[in-house]
Amino acid sequence: MLIIALVGLAGLVSLPWWLPARVVALRVRVFERINGDEGIPVPGDLVGVEQFEEVYAHPAAGGRSRGAALSDLFWYWLSPGPEMHQEHLEAGDTYDAVARTTRRLLAVRRTEAEELARRCAGRALRDVRGLVRLRDLMIPMWAEFSYELVFGEPCPREARDLIAANAEDVAGALQCTRLRHMGRRDRLTAYLMRNLHRVRVPLPEGLTPRQQAYYLHGAFCTTAVVQLSEAMAHLLLVLARHPEVQERARTGDDAYLDQVMAETLRLYPLFGIAHRVTTGDIALDGRATIPAGSVLCFNYPAFHHAGCPDPDRFDPDRFAGPGAKRLNHIPFGVAANRPCPAWRLAPIVMRVVTREVLGRYVLDSSVSHTRAMPHRGPCLLTPRGAPHRPGLALAYLRARDRWEDVWRSLAQLVLGTYMVWDARRLRLCERHFSSSETFGPEPEGSHARHRTGHRP
Repeated sequence: MLIIALVGLAGLVSLPWWLPARVVALRVRVFERINGDEGIPVPGDLVGVEQFEEVYAHPAAGGRSRGAALSDLFWYWLSPGPEMHQEHLEAGDTYDAVARTTRRLLAVRRTEAEELARRCAGRALRDVRGLVRLRDLMIPMWAEFSYELVFGEPCPREARDLIAANAEDVAGALQCTRLRHMGRRDRLTAYLMRNLHRVRVPLPEGLTPRQQAYYLHGAFCTTAVVQLSEAMAHLLLVLARHPEVQERARTGDDAYLDQVMAETLRLYPLFGIAHRVTTGDIALDGRATIPAGSVLCFNYPAFHHAGCPDPDRFDPDRFAGPGAKRLNHIPFGVAANRPCPAWRLAPIVMRVVTREVLGRYVLDSSVSHTRAMPHRGPCLLTPRGAPHRPGLALAYLRARDRWEDVWRSLAQLVLGTYMVWDARRLRLCERHFSSSETFGPEPEGSHARHRTGHRP
């Protein structure tokens, strides 16, 4: 009995070292079985690394959602209103009108954007110290920032809390650590609908009030907040894990900090796989042709790693000098295929917020760092000038992170499998386009029939 007990104890103690990796592998296999073999991987056997950007930029690689079973999953995660999400709108008059509005809302002077980011950071960092989750710290801050971009006035507490709750819910669902909480998302939609008249630029004409609210919900209250929070959490976590880089970034110029941001987004791109549906044939140097209707799955991490010496090593100096131009690096997409609308603004405000954090704290962390960051970036913040003895805290963080990985990987397996299955069952994207073809545009309020199976 003693031997059995010792073996069992040894197995239990060893769980953090072997179980999470096996669960992740099992989750990948389950997802592949549910989603099928749809999609041409890029880079891959058909399209190599050297053709990645060329194919991505091809005019025929412009379909966003229609005709791809994968779209059902992304629409599920981005509900409600994924049909009005700027990233998923098909080319046409509606997309053009929405894109113009987004450009107008983002067209703020650099000094104004920097001052807004500084004010939001100051409020978010007030009285913060000790152990935090970086993404949780960043989300309310970017919620306030996005609100003020849209409404041109200070963000009220009610709006900040609604936007932050929505962003936390979407981020958790995307990383399969929680089921969607549609009540949180719907409350934000209702708030936006009540306040459409206060948006500081005219909203796209020809859309119903609900469609206008869905547009703001997706572009500014979901994608902007989630992506900026994830990007900042990655950036601060690499600084916490590399003290020498942190000190150089604190005392150096913006050029070095830009190198740190570029290397962070190379190693931890905000997009994993971006899928596009071909609207016409794409010829590949006379060797082969990608037919119309194909689903291209552009793999950002694989592209960023390709051709890079020691690609898993964090090294900001890669981006110093002329060698940087030879790196495969498209953190905001490609110019010819709808790059991130905030590709100019995001680095400017991220730089300001990083300076605010580094001016106030010394950052330390010993947790693992992966692109998805399901642990939300545990980190120790010690105020500058205070005694800095992080040893015990780092040991605690390391042990806690390993054990959390056990239950977190199991939760991701169960919740992720359920959501992928539920998305395929609901077929939100397929039903939307099928309904539009049969009956014409859906009337306002038709979103209700897409709520089957959503968590209340």
